[in-house]
Amino acid sequence: EEPLKKKFLLKISGGNYTEFEPGRMRFHKQDFSLEILNTSRDDRRIYEYSVSKGPEEEVWQIQLEVFEPVAKPIIRILRRESSNGSCSLALRCSSERGDEVSYSWDSRDNGTGGICAGNGSVLNLSYSLRSAAFGCVCTASNPVSSRHAAFHSSQCSSQPRGVPGVRTELLVPLVVLGVTIIII
Repeated sequence: EEPLKKKFLLKISGGNYTEFEPGRMRFHKQDFSLEILNTSRDDRRIYEYSVSKGPEEEVWQIQLEVFEPVAKPIIRILRRESSNGSCSLALRCSSERGDEVSYSWDSRDNGTGGICAGNGSVLNLSYSLRSAAFGCVCTASNPVSSRHAAFHSSQCSSQPRGVPGVRTELLVPLVVLGVTIIII
């Protein structure tokens, strides 16, 4: 059986300390804390802290987790239905970067009656287009960071699908007028 090997970052003896990876960490004598600089995912592991007092040794094990910060989330409309003066939406919030990201939704302003409240990446909304405008905020977070993106209720347009800004009821008379001019 192979012997257990340990890699030492720092050793303290008789009030003096030796750093085995200088420039990679910072030891703080005041509170005996050790700061690992420029952490990466490779630093994610169990670290051991031991203190020898005569014939006894006290050992603590500390699990270090390293998380990538969350990128600014993006809100996408998955489904949009507008009829009878109301709007139904399914919104998805997603962040392209970050470890162990969780999502929550809330109102950007007060007075919306919790319509935007929710947990998870998808939020289903249904509201009257005649009601006051409101905003929803998606928060993407993990243990080391938190970022936000906003959605405004005005993004649910009552316009029919097709070319934005074109009034379809005017298309037939324009086509008839165009054909009439060509015939004459």
